[in-house]
Amino acid sequence: MNIAKVIVNEQSSIRVDAQNKLYFDPFNLPDEPQNADIVFITHEHYDHFSPKDILKASNEKTIFVVPQSMKHTICKKCDVPMERVYPMVGGQTALIAGLPIQAVAAYNINKPFHPRSNGWLGYVTEVEGSKLYVCGDTDDTTEARAVKCDIVCVPIGGTYTMDAREAASFVNSIRPRIAVPVHYGAVVGKPSDADTFEKLVYKNIPVCRKLFF
Repeated sequence: MNIAKVIVNEQSSIRVDAQNKLYFDPFNLPDEPQNADIVFITHEHYDHFSPKDILKASNEKTIFVVPQSMKHTICKKCDVPMERVYPMVGGQTALIAGLPIQAVAAYNINKPFHPRSNGWLGYVTEVEGSKLYVCGDTDDTTEARAVKCDIVCVPIGGTYTMDAREAASFVNSIRPRIAVPVHYGAVVGKPSDADTFEKLVYKNIPVCRKLFF
């Protein structure tokens, strides 16, 4: 997959412009494309689960992939019928709309913001022959380090997730083909965190900075 097809908006709001249009945690969308084939939600915090932005991205055929704990929340707050919702738990795999999807537990180790018990997630999916891992809000966990991927979208802003140094160590461990820093420069983290991250990531792993919708 061409990395130009992975487009980062704000925070962890990501769009993948492939054969299927994929949105991860749509937030502060600049327009109303309503072209999503699948919307992935990692967890319930407002900058990841934004009903108004979900409605901007989705249409009457959009499929929603969410943590098991959110299956009723998304139906209620976004007026989505349950038959279009695919709840998942960490470690689960599924084939959804022809795409292989793996759910990865996303949680904090030494912070209270994303408890493991909430069952929140990151996702791995295969797009045009490349495995894309969108980490969600997580620390450097055993489950995250076990993922094999070509492209990783990793949070670097600290406070609620890995900071830039921790994220670089994580990326150097899993050795993707390309690393995309997210979750910085807006709600949390400084734009310069991406500079720190890029300096610490192995030189043979290109770092692709955010591109805006």
